[in-house]
Amino acid sequence: MIKYVIPFLISFLLTVVLTACLVGIAKKIKWAERKSERHIHKAGIYRVGGIAMVLAFIATIFLNHDLVITPELYGLIFGCLALMLVGFWDDMKELYWKVQLSAQIAVAILIFIMGVRIFYVTNPLTGKIINMASGPWVVIATIMVIFWIVLVINAINWVDGIDGLSGGITAISAVTIFILSLRPEVNQPPIAIICAILLGTALGFLIFNFYPSRVLAGTSGSMYMGLTLSVLAIFSGTKVATALLVLVIPIIDSIWVVGERIKAGKSIFQPDRNHLHYRLLELGWSQKKIAFYYYIFTILIAAIALNTRVMGKSIALILVILIMLAVSIFIDKKVSQKNKKNI
Repeated sequence: MIKYVIPFLISFLLTVVLTACLVGIAKKIKWAERKSERHIHKAGIYRVGGIAMVLAFIATIFLNHDLVITPELYGLIFGCLALMLVGFWDDMKELYWKVQLSAQIAVAILIFIMGVRIFYVTNPLTGKIINMASGPWVVIATIMVIFWIVLVINAINWVDGIDGLSGGITAISAVTIFILSLRPEVNQPPIAIICAILLGTALGFLIFNFYPSRVLAGTSGSMYMGLTLSVLAIFSGTKVATALLVLVIPIIDSIWVVGERIKAGKSIFQPDRNHLHYRLLELGWSQKKIAFYYYIFTILIAAIALNTRVMGKSIALILVILIMLAVSIFIDKKVSQKNKKNI
């Protein structure tokens, strides 16, 4: 177990130290933070968490002697660095959404080229393995990898609206994939080590990001967490179904918001406060309460994901989606009623 504890501690401590140093630098140079419609934080909270996490993550990987730096892992490292730079630019001066999306797709393609592939999937109805390494399935597998990576990046990016939310969900997801990767039928200790490193960076960041936050992940941080989780899900014997279940709340919330924006005739990437956590804020929930309920539901779903087979996961996914939709409709009505009373 020590080979997992040490990288966790190294990444945790590096993240804490780097974050503290970057906050000091930001204060010294009087870094002016970018504001947008959806941001609720006051001035003086710097978006340096992502830079600290990415640098700590990469440094810990290279310091770890139990990890072989494979082309696939190099793909993840280069992808994290690329999105860190794009995200930092967005944190300094808001980037047009097409630039961000293009960067995410380019990174997903790079990672695919470096060898991160979906070679098989399990049929949720029959439990049989579908080989996706040959024939027309290769094209479908390529699209699945790119779509999955971009989807998770944006789901984590969009859930990063209140204190402790993105980091907490990432930490729970990292623990889930860690447990999964050590099971006999998967048996991937290197993936467990990378999960431990990701967990260390997420918890190190959360020290500064729990309400009231002193540091934000920024676009660079949320994209790093989303990218790493999406790739680890593919690494772990293509256990995308497990990761999909664990991340179902931010993913379904993102799909809901996209639908609302399309209905309103807006760009699907236009920032707003239609996400579930913002609507709960409108109803008077505190940031602490919202984060707590997200954590509880994510942990419960993670427990279901780890203790069910393919058919069970499929049923659980459908039930959670239906519950999420019902909750979203109910909260929408409550918010509308509250707004009407205030008019």
